[in-house]
Amino acid sequence: MTDKIIIKGARENNLKNINLEIPKNKLVVMTGVSGSGKSSLAFNTIYAEGRRRYVESLSSYARQFLGGTDKPDVDLIEGLSPSVSIDQKTTSKNPRSTVGTVTEIYDFLRLLYARIGIPHCPTHKIPITSQTIDEIVNKVLEYPINEKIQILSPIIRDKKGEHKELLNNLKKEGYSRVRIDEEIKDLDEEINLEKTKQHNIDVVIDRLILKDDIRSRLFSSVETALDLADGRCIIKTDNEEKIYSENYACPHCDFSLPELEPRMFSFNAPIGACPSCNGIGSKMEIDENQIIPDKNLSINQGAIKTLNSEDTDAIAYTLLFEACQKYNIDMNKKIKDLTREELDIILYGSPDIMEFEITTKNGNVLKRKEVYEGIITNLKRRYLETTSEYIREWIETYMIENDCEVCHGARLKPSILNIKINDHNIHDLTTLSIRNLIKFFNNIKLTETEQQISKLILSEVKDRLNFLDNVGLNYLNLARRSSTLSGGESQRIRLATQIGSRLTGVLYVLDEPSIGLHQKDNQRLLGALKEMRDLGNTLIVVEHDEETMKEADHIIDIGPGAGKYGGEVVFSGNYNQILNHETSITGQYLSKRKQIEIPKTIREGNGKSIKITKASHHNLKNIDVEIPLGKFNAITGVSGSGKSSLVNDILLVAARNHLNKHQEKVGAHKSIKGLNHIDKVIDISQSPIGRTPRSNPATYVGVFDEIRDVFTMTKEAKIKGFSKGRFSFNVKGGRCEACRGDGIKRISMHFLPDVYVPCEVCHGTRYNQDTLEIKYKQKNISEVLDMTVDDALDFFESLPKIYKKLKVMKEVGLGYIKLGQSSPTLSGGEAQRVKLAKELQKKPTGKSLFILDEPTTGLHTDDVKKLIKVLNKIVDKGDTVVVIEHNLDVIKVADNIIDLGPDGGEFGGQIIAQGTPHQVMANKQSYTGEYLKKVY
Repeated sequence: MTDKIIIKGARENNLKNINLEIPKNKLVVMTGVSGSGKSSLAFNTIYAEGRRRYVESLSSYARQFLGGTDKPDVDLIEGLSPSVSIDQKTTSKNPRSTVGTVTEIYDFLRLLYARIGIPHCPTHKIPITSQTIDEIVNKVLEYPINEKIQILSPIIRDKKGEHKELLNNLKKEGYSRVRIDEEIKDLDEEINLEKTKQHNIDVVIDRLILKDDIRSRLFSSVETALDLADGRCIIKTDNEEKIYSENYACPHCDFSLPELEPRMFSFNAPIGACPSCNGIGSKMEIDENQIIPDKNLSINQGAIKTLNSEDTDAIAYTLLFEACQKYNIDMNKKIKDLTREELDIILYGSPDIMEFEITTKNGNVLKRKEVYEGIITNLKRRYLETTSEYIREWIETYMIENDCEVCHGARLKPSILNIKINDHNIHDLTTLSIRNLIKFFNNIKLTETEQQISKLILSEVKDRLNFLDNVGLNYLNLARRSSTLSGGESQRIRLATQIGSRLTGVLYVLDEPSIGLHQKDNQRLLGALKEMRDLGNTLIVVEHDEETMKEADHIIDIGPGAGKYGGEVVFSGNYNQILNHETSITGQYLSKRKQIEIPKTIREGNGKSIKITKASHHNLKNIDVEIPLGKFNAITGVSGSGKSSLVNDILLVAARNHLNKHQEKVGAHKSIKGLNHIDKVIDISQSPIGRTPRSNPATYVGVFDEIRDVFTMTKEAKIKGFSKGRFSFNVKGGRCEACRGDGIKRISMHFLPDVYVPCEVCHGTRYNQDTLEIKYKQKNISEVLDMTVDDALDFFESLPKIYKKLKVMKEVGLGYIKLGQSSPTLSGGEAQRVKLAKELQKKPTGKSLFILDEPTTGLHTDDVKKLIKVLNKIVDKGDTVVVIEHNLDVIKVADNIIDLGPDGGEFGGQIIAQGTPHQVMANKQSYTGEYLKKVY
């Protein structure tokens, strides 16, 4: 068997007929500038061919569900192993998916609690057990020999009604006595029950005075009692009354549980899920503050956002008007001056039935006799009843997510939360950080029997927790929703899961696993990658991180440039060899022949600042933070130290609320001052610029409008009378109607992800034939959309409006992407830079606040250099930049650094260092300062 992967004639995307040999069972780093073709080689060629071969080995029935088995554009690949791709796509948007479920650790915890969990009574706070019939009989036989015993079967507990039918049936079955509430009665006598009262009804099975040799009679009586009441019975003497159960039951009250099984601890199963929130842990509720954001306005001034106060003929307004008339509510009074009772009528409805007379817009008069529904009650009803996705999304803009009032976010039934191991229920364990959960299991105290039962389960749990710790995720907890994880966190979770599988002979293809990871944790990640390699696996890692390259067995540099200027193997060898390679840009930066320069001066800013006091959101420890304006600010710290909590959840939301009169929920803090010094906040996040294939960079940055103008002005378009709309793929006219301008068709796969295939009519061009015949400089509109930004710059050089917008896209490092590239195919980093390009086209005000979350994601050092240049240009024009970042090249050029830590999760949330790079480096407590010294 060959010890190499041999590739011949790889031409996928921009690859230029590449021939390459990759050593197997090694850690191989594939690097190069953004758009050079490294992902085309690693994912679209090597992994795609490995996946295709696997799919083709399956039955035709299985293949129909998988799709995407086209052979990549390559002549030959030899020595290919079964392939696994670990990319940065988040694990799941499903609110039921958590770190615990994704890693399968929660499944093992469910099994653990089902086997050795000890149920407790929520009222009496005591452990409860189950008993066999023999055990119950033995307990009864322990009573004094002359003790009078009654065996009762509790068939009804605390249920309202007369229960006459039940009592008649008992009489027919031969039972002669029952206990109703506390009194024992003969069934023959007249029994009067109140319908409105809750009754306890117990069948009296036998009345015994213990004598010699009664065990068999007692056994039979207890067995009957247990059968009648689903495994429960009461043994009553003159002195006490005790409840016994074949299930888990409290001897002093009615609390009981059936036999424990793993699905009882699942929030995705009805037997375990909280009945109020169905196991979600939270509820979407309409928020008063979203409905009425400004309490200084009156109803007639437009205080109620969901109501058009100018359209007084609207039915909703008429109903509210008549309700206000009936209850003497002044619609011209400020909301803040209304009483709570008045506001409740407006929002939640009237207590009385009213008569409404409504005149519709076409003159019809409608008469109604009903209670006034109320603004919020009406929205709740419509949200549940509507089939319109548009209406649901509109109502959701006025909703916030609150913890469930029953389970308080624990997702499980309260009875399940009373099952404990070492005084912790299963939810308690899922809310501990991975670091503390490892400590819990290392110090768990169990009986000898419990140890034998749980040995294998605990081994699996500990191994998986240690894998998460090794990839730098010890600050997470198992209850964390998958949808809230960053791409890097999601990828490292899947990496930890693969390490746990202990597979050998596999080819793993990874996409920048170091993203979102502080240098402090990088060595542990590299240790995990080496462990996978040492098991006998091949790892191809697309990466820009210098530390990873130093530790790699082999480096492949793709380039030399991006797009059509890339697609070649510039270098293939080890780290020492690339340092001396003349043409490798990567080698030039690694050897410091090229580098990002440190600024000679630190900006003084404009003297103003934003001050946040007592920030306590998530793990922030009541910190006071001052962010100077007119400066380049870097927020740093290890993963999970509180950077996003501070910047995204407090600063960004508070600024949006202040500037846009929003009422979004701001992360916990006491006060924030200085927002009056900014006039705009721009969030340059990594969220998609669009969720459908028809969204693309050209439309997002606005350059497509000008391009359509160019085609409209051509001679052929004028002759045919084509307007600007003819060249849009979003409206009828010029687009292909078979795919409605998508260029592709979506095939629903029901329980699997949708599959997209090219439209068989327009072959992916999006337009009909008439539109494609209109050309500018020998190119039709579809061919222009297929151009890269670099190509389009040359093509539209003579058109200043278009050229200017394209030039900004190139400046932020997007010269290699296609104008019409489908938004869902853009990485988070690319989407972020498209947003930045759009904002840079606007005129600077000197009072704008730019917030960026790890903008260097997916960027080569040469591209980081371009990005820094753009960000510096923003600050030089007087605006403020706040960037969350781990990249030392970005941190070292900042005017002001706020370093959080010292560690992640509950061990973070403090300000460790603040100031210039020199001041942070001088702080011995700062991990960031320690690593900054190496690049300064």
